[in-house]
Amino acid sequence: MHELELKVSRRIPAPRETVFNAWLSPDLMAKFMQPSTTRVGPSTVENDPVRGGRFSILMRTPEKDVPHAGTYLAIDPHSHLSFTWESPHSLDDSVVSIDFAEPEPGVTDVMLRQVKFRSEQARDGHTQGWTLILQCLEETLG
Repeated sequence: MHELELKVSRRIPAPRETVFNAWLSPDLMAKFMQPSTTRVGPSTVENDPVRGGRFSILMRTPEKDVPHAGTYLAIDPHSHLSFTWESPHSLDDSVVSIDFAEPEPGVTDVMLRQVKFRSEQARDGHTQGWTLILQCLEETLG
């Protein structure tokens, strides 16, 4: 099961630089890093957005708060991010990679990939979560 992966994508009507920078801004991350459609309030985010820097996100749900953390592996301005993803439902060496493309001015394609899960159920839950996060990112930037 360790080789399980997911891919989600979304076209966001905002410039690539704006979309990329949102992933490094604690204030914006707190708004869009939401795990469900039932938003209890903003997440709590701390980060050091440099290669090797750490981040932590406490996502709030109606049932409980869910901690997430990771280490930035690559930060290629406006085109690529990768980081480890530590959550209760993924393996410690799970990695998220996000690519940003601007097919036309003011429009960004976000392609997110995550690898390594405990089970198909954990992968499917993360697919749903990342899909909602990308939707919330679009709403936040809109």
